[in-house]
Amino acid sequence: MRLNILKLSHLGFNGAPLRTHEGAPALVISAEAQLRRSVLACMLWEDEFYEDGATIAERIAALVPQAEAVKVAALAVEAREKMKLRHAPLLLVREMARYATHRGLVAETLARVIQRADELSEFLAIYWKDGRQPLSAQVKKGLAAAFTRFDAYALAKYDRAGAVKLRDVLFLTHAKPLTADQSLTWRQLVEGTLPSPETWEVRLSRGEQKREVWESMLIENRLGALALLRNLRNMQVAGVDPELVRYALEVIRVERVLPFRFIAAARHAPQWESWIEQAMFASLSGQLRLAGKTVLLVDVSGSMDAKLSARSEMLRMDAAAGLSVLLREIAEEVSIYTFSDSLAAVPARRGFALRDAIVHSQPHGSTQLGRALNELRERSDRLVVITDEQSHDHVPAPKYGRGYVVNVASYRNGVGYGAWTHIDGWSEAIIEYIRSIELVGRMDA
Repeated sequence: MRLNILKLSHLGFNGAPLRTHEGAPALVISAEAQLRRSVLACMLWEDEFYEDGATIAERIAALVPQAEAVKVAALAVEAREKMKLRHAPLLLVREMARYATHRGLVAETLARVIQRADELSEFLAIYWKDGRQPLSAQVKKGLAAAFTRFDAYALAKYDRAGAVKLRDVLFLTHAKPLTADQSLTWRQLVEGTLPSPETWEVRLSRGEQKREVWESMLIENRLGALALLRNLRNMQVAGVDPELVRYALEVIRVERVLPFRFIAAARHAPQWESWIEQAMFASLSGQLRLAGKTVLLVDVSGSMDAKLSARSEMLRMDAAAGLSVLLREIAEEVSIYTFSDSLAAVPARRGFALRDAIVHSQPHGSTQLGRALNELRERSDRLVVITDEQSHDHVPAPKYGRGYVVNVASYRNGVGYGAWTHIDGWSEAIIEYIRSIELVGRMDA
C-alpha cells in the first residue's frame, strides 16, 4: 500500500469543488490514487451505500489508461494477493488489454491474478461483457499459462454451466499440456468425463443428508477456514454435533483469516461465539507488536451499517471492527474512540467485547470526522482513522504523531489525503505498511 499523490486541490478538473457524499470538501488526487481507492475495497458490480456497482466499475475502466501500465499491473496483483479480491483484478487486466501502452504487461499479470480455475472463464465473461470479440495474443498467452496450473480436482470443481465454460477457454487459447497426465485431464474436461470432486457442494447437490455431509467433512478435516466460517449457520440449522464444530474451530488453519471474517460468522452463529472468538485470537497470535502509543478512531456513522456490497452478508462495520480488534491486539498501547455525530471514548476491550463496545458506543448518525478530530485531545505516536471517508465536515490535519486514514469503501471522493497517510482496503498488510513507513521516517530523520 503506497500513496502516490502528484497534486492536491479541493477543485475538480471543471473548477467545481469536490465533495464527499455527505458534503465535506474532498481532495483531487492522481489517477493512480483514484484507481487504488476505487479498487482495493471493491466487490465489483455490487452496489454500495452511496454508489452502485456499475458506476464504480465504469470509473475503474476510465482510470486505467490514465495510470502507468506498471502501476495498474502492480495494483491488480496487490488486489488479488493481498486484498483477496477476485473480480476487480480481472477487470483491471481486461482494461489493460484495450491499450497499446498497457498491453505488454497483460499476459504476465493475467497469469498471476488468476488463482482459481473458475477465474479463467470469469475473465472471458468480463472480456466479452460488451460484446464478443477476438482475444488478443497477450490475453491468450496469459490464460494459457494460468490453465496449466490447475489439476483435475480444481478443474472438475469449477467446471460449471455458464455462458463461458472451461473447455471454451482451452479451445480459444490453444494451451499446451505440460505432461501426459495433464493431457489426459484436459481430454476428460473436453469430453465431460472428469471425476466429480467430493466437495460439500457436490455432495449436497446430489441430495445427501445435510447433517451427514457436514459432519463427515468436519471429522475428515476437509473444510478450509473460510468455508467453515461461512457455513456455521448452515451447520447449526442442519443439527450438526456442536462438539465437532468446536473441534474444527480449534484445529483449522487461521493464520491468514482476518478478524472481520470471525465477526461476521459470530453474528450468524451466536451460539458458538466463544469458540469462534478463540479461533480469532489464534489467528492473531505471534504477531509483532506495533511500538508506541496508538489512538484508534472508528467511524460508526449510518453508512457503516451498510453491507460491503449488495450481495455480501458482511457490513462495513464488520470490516471496521475487525481492523480495530486486529490493532488492539498488535498495538503496544492503545486508546479507542468512535465518531458519528460526536466523539465517544470506548473501553479498550478485546475480541468480540471490543466489537460490541464500538457498535454500541453512540447512535449511528452522520459522519462528523472533522468535529471528532477537533475534540480529540489525546497525544499519541500515531492516529489511525477507520472510515468510509464520507465526512460531513472539513477534516483537519492530525494534531499529534502520524495520521493514517484507512478507507473501507470504494467511493469516488475522500478526505484522507494531504497531511494524512491514506490506506485503501482492509488487510493484515495495513500493520506492515504502518511499520515500514514509520521505519523509513526514522531513517530519514
